[in-house]
Amino acid sequence: MKLVSPLALVFVSGLACSRAPAPSPASGARTNATGPVFALERACVASGPERCADAIDDNCNGVIDEGCGIDTGPVQFVIAWDAPAADVDLRVTDPNGELAEAGRLLSSGLVKQRDCPGRNQECRGKNLENVFLDALEAPRGTYRARVVLEDLGGESPPIRVRFGARVGPRTYNFELRFDAPDAVYDARFTL
Repeated sequence: MKLVSPLALVFVSGLACSRAPAPSPASGARTNATGPVFALERACVASGPERCADAIDDNCNGVIDEGCGIDTGPVQFVIAWDAPAADVDLRVTDPNGELAEAGRLLSSGLVKQRDCPGRNQECRGKNLENVFLDALEAPRGTYRARVVLEDLGGESPPIRVRFGARVGPRTYNFELRFDAPDAVYDARFTL
């Protein structure tokens, strides 16, 4: 198995949100950000348990929400939010520019596991979207992850979304805050 090289976080930006500079995230990532993007304040605990459905690597092993019934791989993007009626969408494109869609395996091996809250509320209020690489070797290039608030669904803003990313050997966690529909956060990760 070929080892993957470290990644570079190219940028994270917030559109249609308030314009406040973002603090630098942990793990040495570089950002050029506008909008309220925050590194999560809660640190992982190496001997602690992995909490499910929070889009965070709680136990510091580099894997997000493992053992929680969601798939993982050497590339993974996860969002989770607590506002059950809000429709937030995770849109990930691979280095070939293909968009991962629920249930469809891309030629690169990326697949979107589910789309919440779902047409028939199949997520049952446990809103989590997961895009992962279903292959051992990650294609090199730039992965783009966009998080979009599509509909408030009657929920009161701000909608807080936890965003976790694993690309090769690095894992990142951010908290995003959405104030209005069509707000977008865009992140690019290069492997």
